[in-house]
Amino acid sequence: MKITKLGHCCLLIETKGTRILTDPGSFTVEAHSKLENIDFILFSHEHQDHYHLESLKVILKKNPKALVFANDSVSKMLTKEGVEHAMVMNGHKFQMGDVGAIGIGEKHAPMHSSIPLSSNLGFFIDDRLWYPGDAFTDPMRVVEILALPVSGPWLTIGQAIDYALLLKPKFTFPVHDGIRFGSAHIFTEKILNPSGISFVPMVEGDSKEF
Repeated sequence: MKITKLGHCCLLIETKGTRILTDPGSFTVEAHSKLENIDFILFSHEHQDHYHLESLKVILKKNPKALVFANDSVSKMLTKEGVEHAMVMNGHKFQMGDVGAIGIGEKHAPMHSSIPLSSNLGFFIDDRLWYPGDAFTDPMRVVEILALPVSGPWLTIGQAIDYALLLKPKFTFPVHDGIRFGSAHIFTEKILNPSGISFVPMVEGDSKEF
């Protein structure tokens, strides 16, 4: 499995001859027009740093055969815009070519008691990669590779580290770091590596074979 981090939560996942894109949002607009041969696009939720309609239109124009899978909140928006897609709910299994996946989770992590919880769906891909979106959902599965959210208004770096320690993946790399804080990588690596979890500090444009 090859994972290229385009930025923030936008990942290009290449495995079993399939190219999968996650959450092309507003932080990675420049990269979207260059994407080719995309087979599937996944949306975890509707926040603009994860879902950017104009970018999706650009991607689909260049990749007209790409199939879109989305959680319920993004599904409503896509339906309104007339964009063909399939909605995935918590516990739903689906196929992306030879790659199996399952949607896991229902709600975005809380930011404040005054802010209603929005929907959020994580994706467990090919029985290896867990991409949780904006939540610390326990997928109740063995996770080999964890896309670990490390910064944002809904988390602390301590929570991120504890989440990785809970799931105990073989590898983890940072996502949700479009607004970067150096400590989000430094402290995570310092604490997780001695615990047998290899933290791979990926930034925009990086590719890694796992």
